[in-house]
Amino acid sequence: FLPHKTGVKKELHFTDVSTSFGMSIFNLSNAIMGSGILGLAYAMSNTGIILFLILLVFIAVLSAYSIHLLLRSAGVVGIRAYEQLGNRAFGPPGKMLAACIITVHNIGAMSSYLFIVKSELPLVIQAFLGKHENTGEWFLNGNYLIIIVSALIILPLALMKQLGYLGYTSGFSLSCMVFFLISVIYKKFNIPCPLDDEHDNITHIADHFHEHNSTDDFCEAKMFTINPQTAYTIPILAFAFVCHPEVLPIYTELATKKRMQNVANISIMAMFVMYLLTALFGYLTFFVHYAIYLLHTYSRVDPLDVLVLCVRLAVLVAVTLTVPVVLFPIRRALLQILFPDKPFHWARHIAIAFCLIFLVNLLVIFVPSIRDIFGLIGATSAPSLIFILPGIFYVRIVPEDQEPMKSRPKIQAACFAALGFIFMIMSLSFIITDWVTGESRSGGGH
Repeated sequence: FLPHKTGVKKELHFTDVSTSFGMSIFNLSNAIMGSGILGLAYAMSNTGIILFLILLVFIAVLSAYSIHLLLRSAGVVGIRAYEQLGNRAFGPPGKMLAACIITVHNIGAMSSYLFIVKSELPLVIQAFLGKHENTGEWFLNGNYLIIIVSALIILPLALMKQLGYLGYTSGFSLSCMVFFLISVIYKKFNIPCPLDDEHDNITHIADHFHEHNSTDDFCEAKMFTINPQTAYTIPILAFAFVCHPEVLPIYTELATKKRMQNVANISIMAMFVMYLLTALFGYLTFFVHYAIYLLHTYSRVDPLDVLVLCVRLAVLVAVTLTVPVVLFPIRRALLQILFPDKPFHWARHIAIAFCLIFLVNLLVIFVPSIRDIFGLIGATSAPSLIFILPGIFYVRIVPEDQEPMKSRPKIQAACFAALGFIFMIMSLSFIITDWVTGESRSGGGH
């Protein structure tokens, strides 16, 4: 593992459990692909096809480079935990900072997934029962449903000892999203543009975006466009490949850095293709007739469409099965803070999973809308995990006898971290502007 550093002792039994290459790809792909895929067509409608493609390629390449920096730093010191890299780079404060950022970011991600379950699952059950409105039964109450889903599906999966065991559920989750993609492509050829008169309830959405355009423009694909909403779509794309808290836990179950980099490259490429196709065909279906949440747009066209109902159910399954994968890095971060030198113990393993799921359920049930809080978390933690921490860890950890401070790789890593600060300031500026002016609330959200 460390042929060039013979004096460094291996610190942990990294390869006691070996996970297959394929399962690792499923897990990392599942970690990359969040609920944000539903908003990518909206992003394309506000950038145009060419600008969207340029931004997506740019972010995918940066994400792969970021993972390279993480793996290089981990390989130099024989450490495969994000928090321990922080400790090696900056001592206990660095360890605490990394653990806190991972915990806050992933709790936000878990909450966002369960918010989708809370809002969508009652509607799906209601539609399958043929009800036109919520009649108040307990099984149509989103709060009860997320407790049931958490207890029967999420908690048992979160109790798995190794992340690699979730490869099967991650594979099934990805299959659900492939079904979603196929349905988006199919619907492109079955929904007319302009929409029929009976679909006027969706046509008014276009008025928010292009009040000055004629009706003919509604069905014209824009190659390159800039409008007030474009600024809000850049963070959507920038955070589309956040998977960094899961990279090192998956790395612990693979044998070599080369295998892990290959897993990362394949996963990023697969998600790039899925993102691009979903955004392209979703955009070419509705053009500017757009709500930010793609499934809602389909449902407004035909609320009783069986295929759309099946797709909504598939998306619900996908986000539900992603929650346990996101939980693993939080538990690892908490173990690194609270029990850094303790061996694995089932009681701690189970207790932390139960407490995390309990906490996230409380958040989702009792906080009616925490979109702005999630926005604040995403604007600070996501750039830290993608850009800032991997860059500064690399600069601090890789010895100067291997790479001097003025070497090209370290200068690149420093610039990469600086880019993260720019992203953070930019995203926070968008959110603060949103709070002050309220523009996004009158213009379709973000």
